Amino acid sequence: MPSPDTSSPLLVWFRDDLRTDDNPALSAALSDGRPVIGFYLLDEVSEGVRPFGGASRWWLHHSLSALAERLTRINVPLVLRQGGALDEVPRLAREAGASGIVWNRRYEAAAIRLDAALKSTLRADGLSAESFNGALLVEPWEVATKAGAPYKVFTPFFKALVARGEPARPHACGERSGSSVPVSVPHSDELGAWNLLPCAPDWAGGLRETWTPGEDGAKARLSDFLDIRLSGYAEHRDAPGKATTSRLSPHLRFGEISPRRIWHAAAFHAETAGEPNTRTALAKFQAELGWREFSYHLLFHFPTLDRQNFQPRFDGFPWKRDAGAFAAWTRGRTGYPLVDAGLRELWHTGYMHNRVRMVAASFLVKHLLLDWREGEAWFWDTLVDADPASNPASWQWVAGSGADAAPYFRIFNPTGQGEKFDPEGHYTRKWVPELAALPNKFLFRPHEAPAEVLESAGVRLGETYPRPIVDHGKARQRALDAFETLKTAE
Repeated sequence: MPSPDTSSPLLVWFRDDLRTDDNPALSAALSDGRPVIGFYLLDEVSEGVRPFGGASRWWLHHSLSALAERLTRINVPLVLRQGGALDEVPRLAREAGASGIVWNRRYEAAAIRLDAALKSTLRADGLSAESFNGALLVEPWEVATKAGAPYKVFTPFFKALVARGEPARPHACGERSGSSVPVSVPHSDELGAWNLLPCAPDWAGGLRETWTPGEDGAKARLSDFLDIRLSGYAEHRDAPGKATTSRLSPHLRFGEISPRRIWHAAAFHAETAGEPNTRTALAKFQAELGWREFSYHLLFHFPTLDRQNFQPRFDGFPWKRDAGAFAAWTRGRTGYPLVDAGLRELWHTGYMHNRVRMVAASFLVKHLLLDWREGEAWFWDTLVDADPASNPASWQWVAGSGADAAPYFRIFNPTGQGEKFDPEGHYTRKWVPELAALPNKFLFRPHEAPAEVLESAGVRLGETYPRPIVDHGKARQRALDAFETLKTAE
């Protein structure tokens, strides 16, 4: 067993980067030669910090457990603390006798202010304090228009991103690159004492069945996607009944794998495969990574993205307040099978297929005229990949109030979307089993099915399955009329 190192340790502050591979802050600390102590701070009290939702808290518990296990392999203990960062980080540094602290950057306005204040405090105390980019392919300030302004439209943003050339290559953290052993380690909270896991009731059974949080789970998910699913990604990514998407989003959200690692692994796989369909799929997949980058670009340059309309004219939009309609939407009881399937998948697994997310979100803001912020808050609580940038950017895109937004008059027909993207009903029948025996012709329009078809399928509208809570044609016209009020107000 190695002897303890008596030199002052470096602290690595883990946040949205719960991994050892391609972790710039951790790599910098390990290369220094001094002992390293990692720590995670559960900060739900600092000004502007948004507490985790329920599904994210479940994920965080398991991800921290996995991180601690991996860090032990390189002689880095993980200390858990709870409280406000401005108080707890300097306190922990004093307890550890640390000579400096490193971390990877975050891009929410509150996090930026907090990091700047901490750097000032720590340096005034004689400690070094450095931050790195461990979350993005490029920093938000590194991509700008020719006029030096931030991009507001995705396509030119992504073209500019790609024009920069390949992202920096990821750096592996090998098992033999560990630090020396610190002579003492400050007290750590017990992870279980944080009560991140649901218990009364324990609603996380579906999450446990679906996910393996942690760095190993992320690597396995990436390998599975590249080996089995990437080649069909471009053709089938919009089909919720086919397992062709990567499902890497929660691993990215918690930083269990870096976007650089994903980008380069996918590019290498497509190059070695040498098949045209794989290269086409790669381009589509990299564009999805680009949308994540664009979302952070927007959040950095427009820091109220998560709570204010990106387009101010939507401040006058006549949103409705309808608790009953919102409850029906959250429970998957709208009477529109594809929407209901998505919300039920979300509740059971903490995830919803991206195509269905768009349809379900459009239904909330356009069919029901409910504020996009209500939907964004529900997703924040129930998604395991609830991301501070992608979540609001995508909701505003659907609502028509965001950057590069879909035109407001683009109103998804949830019946037509189901028939187009789930034609055999595999996805919908799984999540709305009370409709499973309906023939495809009526699966997405059970309210139009003849009485004998409903009876044969065991469906009793209004009892076993709800009638539509709004009529599509009337709801569409109501939404367009509401949008017209913005035009007359300009």
